[in-house]
Formats: sequence, structure tokens, C-alpha cells
Amino acid sequence: MVKFIAISAMLAYGISTGWLVWQLREQTQSQKSLQFAWLAAALHTLYIGLLCQQQNGFSFGVLSVASLTILSVVLVLLLTALTKPVEKLGVILFPFAAIILGLDVIIDPSPHLLPVHTGAMAVHILTSVLAFSLLMVAALQAILLTIQNTQLKRHPPSRFVLLLPSLQTMETLLFQMITAGVLLLTASLGTGFLFLHDLFAQHLVHKTVLSLLAWVIFCGILMGRQRYGWRGRIAVNWILAGFVLLLLGYFGSKFVLELILIKV
Repeated sequence: MVKFIAISAMLAYGISTGWLVWQLREQTQSQKSLQFAWLAAALHTLYIGLLCQQQNGFSFGVLSVASLTILSVVLVLLLTALTKPVEKLGVILFPFAAIILGLDVIIDPSPHLLPVHTGAMAVHILTSVLAFSLLMVAALQAILLTIQNTQLKRHPPSRFVLLLPSLQTMETLLFQMITAGVLLLTASLGTGFLFLHDLFAQHLVHKTVLSLLAWVIFCGILMGRQRYGWRGRIAVNWILAGFVLLLLGYFGSKFVLELILIKV
């Protein structure tokens, strides 16, 4: 039953992606794509919930965390799409969510359950997942902004670009996401330091250093935007650099420790 729900969620992600691609090709607007995306997110949530019930807790293995994170990214995108024109990011995000979910179903490592749960730990986990989710959507938005900027210099631009909001609207939305993401990342780092006892013994040097570097870069981007009016390629390049560091910090060490070194 759990695997059937996961497969159904993957199918719904695929249908939603297909609707979005069709809309882009036909230059039409429809809510059916997001309806299937909401269904996929609901099934994905149910899958994670049932898995937690089977395992008597959430597994913090790399694939389980990736599955929860990509679900959070999808939910952030869907909620944002209620008021902002970001639904087209689903063309990239929904297939990726289906792939991560599929890997989580196929690869079944032993669960990594937390021995102790506290309120501070819950806050740290929640803010970490939400910060990563928002900043991932911001990174996708930055990529889309780059494509839009390049295409608008061509005559005529592609149909895909013509369906997007103006560059100013896209940039404003991008920096709103980064601001919210930085606030959550600050809370995540602050609560995370409560659990640091021995960086090397806890295998947290890699994650802590890269996450702090990402935080510095994102804060620098916001300061540069405020003081020097950074925009365009400069801002996008730094945003992508910060997200890559955050990605490596969140998943790099877990991937090496759990999926590579464990097999050596």
C-alpha cells in the first residue's frame, strides 16, 4: 500500500508536468496542472506519514530527508503560486520530485531514527527544511530569470518567455524569497549550534562550514541589493553559488557517509 501511494504520487507529478508543458506550448492557462500537483503533494505527504508509522519515527537517512525536503519545496511552490506567478517552475521541480520519491522507494537503507526528540530539535529541523525549500525555489527562479533575460534580447523571444511576468516582477519575487529564506536559515543555524558538542565526532564540520558560507553569501546578496542595486547576472551568479554551498552542506556529507563509505 505504501509503495502504491508513492507510485500514484509519481504519476500525479508526471501528469502535472505534462499539463504545464502543454500550456507552455499552446500559450494557455489552466488550473488542472496545479490540481494534479496538489494531489501529488497530498499523496507524497501520505506516503511519508505511513512510512513514519511503520518505522516508529522519521528516518533521517539521505533519501528520506531528500524526499521530505523536495515535498516541502513543492508545497512552497504551490502555496506561492496562489498569489504569485511561479507555477511554471513546476516544469523543473515536479519531475525532480518524482525522481527523488522513486529513489526513496527503490533504495531502502536501514532507518536513521533520532534517539532524542526535543522542542529545540524540532524547531531546528523545521527551519532547516523550510529554509532549504525557499532558497531552492529562489535558485530555480534565478535560473528562470537568466533564461528570460537572455531570451528577451532575441527577436522574437520564445513563447515560453512571453508567458512570464515582467523582469521587474520576477526580480522582486526572487529577492522576497531570498529574504524569507535567509531569516529561516538564520533560525536554523542558531538552533543548530545548541546541539554542537564535537564537530568532528558528530561529522558536522562539513555541514556547518558550508551552511555558514552560504548564509554569508545570501546576506551579502541582500546587502548588495540594498546598497548597490545588484541585479541581473551578478545577483543570479551569487544566488546559485550560495545555493550550491547549501546543497553540499545539507546533503553532501550525508550522501558520502551513507551511500558511499558504507559500501567501502
